Amino acid sequence: MPGIERRHFLMGSAATALAATIVKASAMETAVLPAANDTAIATDRAYWAAVSDLYDVERSIANLENGYWGIMARPVLQAYLENTQRVNRQNTVYARNTFGKDAEDVRNRVAGAVGAAPEEVALTRGATEALQKLITGYNKLQPGDAVIYSDLDYDSMQYAMNALASRRGVEVKTFAIPEPATREAVLDAYRAVLEATPKAKLLLLTHLSHRTGLVMPIREIADMARARGVDVVVDAAHSWGQMDFKVTDLGADFVGFNLHKWIGAPVGMGFLYIRKERLADVDRDLADEDWPKDDIRSRVHTGTTNFAATLTVPAALDLHEMITSKRKQARLTYLRNYWVKKVRAIETVEILTPDDDALHAGITSFRIKGKTSKDDNNALMTALRDKHRVLTVRRTGVAKGQCLRVSPALYTTEAELDRLVEGLSAISSS
Repeated sequence: MPGIERRHFLMGSAATALAATIVKASAMETAVLPAANDTAIATDRAYWAAVSDLYDVERSIANLENGYWGIMARPVLQAYLENTQRVNRQNTVYARNTFGKDAEDVRNRVAGAVGAAPEEVALTRGATEALQKLITGYNKLQPGDAVIYSDLDYDSMQYAMNALASRRGVEVKTFAIPEPATREAVLDAYRAVLEATPKAKLLLLTHLSHRTGLVMPIREIADMARARGVDVVVDAAHSWGQMDFKVTDLGADFVGFNLHKWIGAPVGMGFLYIRKERLADVDRDLADEDWPKDDIRSRVHTGTTNFAATLTVPAALDLHEMITSKRKQARLTYLRNYWVKKVRAIETVEILTPDDDALHAGITSFRIKGKTSKDDNNALMTALRDKHRVLTVRRTGVAKGQCLRVSPALYTTEAELDRLVEGLSAISSS
């Protein structure tokens, strides 16, 4: 049909090989989107209204806390329900005989989507599991070496880095990202901590911070670290699906990804990436002797997996690729800029993420000036939720104090963002 983008979502997978195993051919839904105006995609109302219509959303409260996990679009949810029903019915007849091949097909699909070779990817239950395995399994550390992370890195990854002190006998070095941030200030901060830590061997680096939404200049920092003999583990939990890139663009050999945030797969899906030339530098999981040592899947041992969630990943990738990461980034960036521009006029509000589009995507955090405590931000979060029907989330760990995070989704409307602006205006003037 001219001017129409059309994609069929087979319940259980977009891949015919998967569908033939577990899915009835008659069980399908068609998602139809109008032709996109890519010259002004961020504000193409007809296009994004059609995208929004793919989601069943509770609108009684404006949900601006979409960074926790991403709602499944209707075709993906239906695929997941169908897969759950059929796997439950077929049980071990399916799991013992067919799932291994299907899981390998899913792994191949994920690898292709992120720009990796299949042998560089292993499925996990999320980015946390992936990154914990990469950090604690990294075997190039010796007693007396040092590892580095910042205040904007994710808590669980910080904990894994801290654990290396007792596990590997290393020093753990921490530092704070400058606030307000600029590209040069961020690069200078990493340069300074690397220069001050000559024994550093491993650096944790977050592509897009869950605390403030700050996007790091990953490639430059990774190159800077490599020049000093420091390996980098990259946390890409929030960036892939929200930003347009391939894994090779990061310049890092070890990366953890999420599939249930901005890709929209069922909860409990992620993957790790190890550049194939570096596989030996991450130990095999202690619980795993099922896979050969030269197979990346031996680096993580999840146990019994959620079969239906795994089988639904291709449906989520179908929709992701139908919309495209470039369009998603443009839309989410627009939504962020929409509310931030208005809130910057409120003198009592501090926006923690700069307006440089290279340093943010859709997520941004804020605080009321001088209100940096847990109680301060809990009170603000509660007032926005209960009085103004806007959901945000409190974030801890930022060196200069706690804040609230705003994470719009593809289905978020300008009217919902206006409720946030109006709420902050009312709270600030009270």
